[in-house]
Amino acid sequence: MTVHFIGAGPGAADLITVRGQRLIASSPVCLYAGALVPAELLEMCPQDARLVDTANLNLDEITAELVDAHAKGLDVARLHSGDPSVYSAMAEQMRRLDAAGVPYDVTPGVPAFAAAAATLKRELTVPGLGQTVVLTRTSARATPMPEGEDLGTLGRSRSTMVLHLAVQRVDEVVAELLPNYGPECPVAVVAYASRDNEIVLRGTLSDIAAQVHAAGIKRTAVIIVGQVLSATEFLDSHLYSVNRVRLS
Repeated sequence: MTVHFIGAGPGAADLITVRGQRLIASSPVCLYAGALVPAELLEMCPQDARLVDTANLNLDEITAELVDAHAKGLDVARLHSGDPSVYSAMAEQMRRLDAAGVPYDVTPGVPAFAAAAATLKRELTVPGLGQTVVLTRTSARATPMPEGEDLGTLGRSRSTMVLHLAVQRVDEVVAELLPNYGPECPVAVVAYASRDNEIVLRGTLSDIAAQVHAAGIKRTAVIIVGQVLSATEFLDSHLYSVNRVRLS
């Protein structure tokens, strides 16, 4: 048997890979991340599948479910919202499965920041304006950030920045980014990206916090900061340039 870590996407049920859908349909056990995974995906599970909501389980309890399924010879679809390579807590589960001798694989998914960029109809890497995207978060009650990964340090490059798990601290985020990005830097906040209840806010560092508070956004949102959000005048990419030498 195998534990299949599957990126369930940002919220819309049809934003899942064909491979992910196939694995869900063939796994007799499914562990999923509560309200973060669309209910429609659970309908793809086999009719008699064991469904386990991990929202209120700790790591030991989750691991026990995975190890028990292995002992019974059952494949597991372990669903994580977005893409499991970012802020999914997959690493510590894999470490424990390694220790228990339980095999696993990983199927990527559509990350929340990609869904947010799609909603905004923006490319996050625009020629001449921004070619680097920083994915980060803030500490608050979560695991402390490593030394040198604070927003003040990361913001010195003025790269396009995407913040996960940070909307509850939007005032502190703005305060830490202002010295490097300036008050007129474009900002967007997308909550529940790709879902029916999606919320989109557009503004600058000078007014985005007030918009977030007014909208009552407290979770399931990404903050995107950078000049690429308002870019209209920029160089064409070299990729399709008439001056590019193309090898046959």
